Amino acid sequence: QVHLVESGGGLVQPGGSLRLSCVASGSIFRYSDMDWYRQVPGKQRELVATVRTAGSTKYSDSVVGRFTISRDNNKNTVFLQMNNLKPEDTAVYYCHLATRGPGFWGQGTQVTVSS
Repeated sequence: QVHLVESGGGLVQPGGSLRLSCVASGSIFRYSDMDWYRQVPGKQRELVATVRTAGSTKYSDSVVGRFTISRDNNKNTVFLQMNNLKPEDTAVYYCHLATRGPGFWGQGTQVTVSS
């Protein structure tokens, strides 16, 4: 069993920045691709960014150039640096550890972008 705990969410003004963190328990983190998703009420969960075990990254079109995903395998932690935030980035952000099955999810952290 893997437990994921996100932190770093909050209220920020448009144009501001936040850095999300997600710490994973267990020993499979370094062997797993990691994702950040986000979800707003009434909509499907959206894949925002992925960092693979070897470090390559992929982003949704809506965040490319503004968000950066990274990982620290020594600390079992994945990060999402979010810059130039927009009101439409408001959502609950979830980290996900990918497996051959459904994977594991954190509890989510709320990000609100508003003036």
